[in-house]
Amino acid sequence: MNQVRPGSARAWLLACRPATLTAAVVPVFVGSAVAYSMGAFRVGPALAALLGAMLIQIATNFANDVFDAEKGADTEERLGPTRATASGLLTNKQVRLGLALTIVLAALPGLYLVKTAGFPIVVIGVASVLSGIAYTGGPYPLGYHGLGDVFVFVFFGLVAVCGTVFVQAGFVPQLAWIAAVPVGAIATAILVVNNVRDRNTDVKAGKRTLAVRFGRTAGLVEYGVLLALAYAAPVACVVALGRSPWALLPLVSAPLALRLFFALARQEGRPLNLVLARTAMLLLLFGVLFSVGLVVGADVRGG
Repeated sequence: MNQVRPGSARAWLLACRPATLTAAVVPVFVGSAVAYSMGAFRVGPALAALLGAMLIQIATNFANDVFDAEKGADTEERLGPTRATASGLLTNKQVRLGLALTIVLAALPGLYLVKTAGFPIVVIGVASVLSGIAYTGGPYPLGYHGLGDVFVFVFFGLVAVCGTVFVQAGFVPQLAWIAAVPVGAIATAILVVNNVRDRNTDVKAGKRTLAVRFGRTAGLVEYGVLLALAYAAPVACVVALGRSPWALLPLVSAPLALRLFFALARQEGRPLNLVLARTAMLLLLFGVLFSVGLVVGADVRGG
């Protein structure tokens, strides 16, 4: 990263981790598609939810960047992408200020959503921000105690998807809960790849992820279970809820998921960076297909 100057816009872009924003965007897409299928889609709340989710994701990335650097988790042995704080591209103080500013900015669409959907949004927003910081910061960092997987599934799946539906429809239907499962599952699968790749360096940093606690094979099993759960959800939408067969559209991405599973089984170290990136692509592809399936299926049934 010699071409990136310390304190430059590119350094800040690196700290924002744009590739991770799919995990913020996809839940809003899917949640909005659920709302549309109910005849409850509203542009204003949907856009506010999207902006708020992206800003909270960036704030979480800033927190992860600075707290991991302070805890010594990001060293020269790191196998993943360069981190801004640990590499000296940004100072701890700069990233902490960036974190605070991003939280303030996230409050702006949050205030609009509170006016639109009421006090529950305050609870969701505050819990999301605090959990994002607590992932690597605070007295009991979640990611350092094997709780990162639960955090990601709950907040990037259940909370994000169901919250998006709630701000548009005013309640959370059963379809939203089922639609949230694959989003949370694949987002968690991204974390699993990260943890399998970093398990040896995480041990040295005192990071007790599930891959550290139970080993590589357990990580592979978890990845497979999460993908299976994701692909079971559209089937459940059709079989259990009677949705249009268009909801099965995400199944066309199953061959990619299978290839990623076998790639994780075979590869080790830096080559897993590609598996991680492609798992993030899988999340985006699945989310877009699922959203399209729900919207088109609703139009077909409506016609």
